[in-house]
Amino acid sequence: MPLITLDDGCHLSYRVDGPADGPPLVLSNSLGTAVAMWEPQMAALTRHYRVIRYDSRGHGPSDAPTGPYTMARLGQDVLGLLDELDLYRVRFCGLSKGGMVGQWLGINAGQRLERLVLANTAAYMGPPESWQGRMDLVTAQGMAAVTEAVIERWFTPGFVAANPDATDRVRQLLLATKPQGYVGCCAAIRDMDQRPHLGAVDVPTLVIGGTQDPATPPAKAEELHAGIKGSTLVMLEAAHLSNIEQAAAFTAALLDFLA
Repeated sequence: MPLITLDDGCHLSYRVDGPADGPPLVLSNSLGTAVAMWEPQMAALTRHYRVIRYDSRGHGPSDAPTGPYTMARLGQDVLGLLDELDLYRVRFCGLSKGGMVGQWLGINAGQRLERLVLANTAAYMGPPESWQGRMDLVTAQGMAAVTEAVIERWFTPGFVAANPDATDRVRQLLLATKPQGYVGCCAAIRDMDQRPHLGAVDVPTLVIGGTQDPATPPAKAEELHAGIKGSTLVMLEAAHLSNIEQAAAFTAALLDFLA
């Protein structure tokens, strides 16, 4: 995948699929995954959109500079990518950490967005101590120390039992994530509280939640929906990675809103 050089020297990996003249759609993935997370949506999305996927700093082939990172830094990375691709306004869909970046963009750079989708995410993910504990564990023992616990929170037991291959693909993405990059992004989530600023989001917004999501429970989706005026809320029967666990329903909701 090609790389761009951001303003701080970090190299960011991205790929573009779909028709060159299609409306641009940016997809931003969760903590500990890579662009492959969106494969269940790609066939449908690339029929209509020029789909831009990127790996957050610290993930995939992107650089993993020494942290901590901030949500503002992660948001500025997206703006740098858009500038590199000569794109002023885009549709944006982010899941989990990607949705936190989407909130930052909606609050601070809403003029760059046509539509915004915030999936399985939250404006605040406290307490900070729990994130610090995870960061310390990964720093000391690597990604394998947290991967199985993360999988348990990302998918329902029924999905794991019925879909071992899909589950293992996500497991491998987690294990391949650079520990320094994972910890840097954990710090951005640890230090984030976007709740007071949700009212500044003035772009059509869809919030997608999972009814069985222990990582960002339904109340987190409802909080975003209440805080963003005029937003739409869709709840799916899924845990955290609803785009994988309920791929067809997620894709349908996404396409309906983006159109």
